[in-house]
Amino acid sequence: MSDTEKSDAVILCGASAYEEKYYLNQDFSTLPESIKEELQIMCVLYTAEIGGILTLQYDEHGNLFFNVTSEENDFSFDEIGSVLKIKQLQNDKRELLESLELYYKAKFLNEDISELLEE
Repeated sequence: MSDTEKSDAVILCGASAYEEKYYLNQDFSTLPESIKEELQIMCVLYTAEIGGILTLQYDEHGNLFFNVTSEENDFSFDEIGSVLKIKQLQNDKRELLESLELYYKAKFLNEDISELLEE
């Protein structure tokens, strides 16, 4: 993904192992509490286990993706574990992630998602 694509991304939420903080974009404050809690647990556990900074972001088409960064000299960051953990999260949380994509496409991109719901 190019830098211009990343700058167009909309951050849903994120967590930092460095600052030990969690962030939820206020544009998504209307999400149900249970979803917000699940996102927080997922992000915080990831950074506690793997390290670095994890953000969930939407691209310009409304696709949700995991963005992971780490500080240059962070030797405790588990790069291989990161790839495996993200694959696990994408599998385990597939329904949640797909629902969040539909939510974003309907609410923020004003797409007609009725066709997507039928699939």
